[in-house]
Amino acid sequence: MQYPSAPGLAARLKAETRSLHTLAERSGVMADLLHGRLSLHAYCALLRNLRAIYAALEAGLDEHPADTRLWRPELRRLPALDQDLDELHTGDWRADAPLAPATQAYVNRLAALSARAPGLLLAHAYLRYLGDLHGGQVLARLIQRQYGLAAEDGTAFYAFGEPAQVEQLKQDFRAGLDALALAPSEADAFVAEACEAFRLHQQLFDELQAAPA
Repeated sequence: MQYPSAPGLAARLKAETRSLHTLAERSGVMADLLHGRLSLHAYCALLRNLRAIYAALEAGLDEHPADTRLWRPELRRLPALDQDLDELHTGDWRADAPLAPATQAYVNRLAALSARAPGLLLAHAYLRYLGDLHGGQVLARLIQRQYGLAAEDGTAFYAFGEPAQVEQLKQDFRAGLDALALAPSEADAFVAEACEAFRLHQQLFDELQAAPA
């Protein structure tokens, strides 16, 4: 059965995840990063854990193609994370300490969704890619200043092109969300999964802050 487009899904996601978004930003290493008190070592640990999440997410999105407004080459972050870790991390980051338990739980959840409910991967794409597009430029400048980086060194993760291109990607992503043909129960499940994604991020940020230096 075909359902009509779910109008306002992007706006609903923004409204219903707002408080969780704020909590995540104020949690653990993310709060430390935004306040300029995160060491480069801890920042690289954050990137390594985010890389594992992106690897699982992007593998699932590749396996289950979505609307091209929601999954397109310009959004892919895995190569950029590899580049930043190669530039910023001391030694072989691929052989560094194990991932945080929260990261492994997150990766397992994404793998399970890919197997049984791949449409819900887009709820995680909403959190990650729209978040990256919105806050990326600010974070790039903050990181360059905090770690004394030259030009764009170590900030490929936040680079999506010129401002006009970034704005277009944001508009296209929201349009893709609103174009999804979801039954009411499916829309509810989508929003619930996005909320869970924010909770998983908060748990990860807190775990990384508590990890030994």
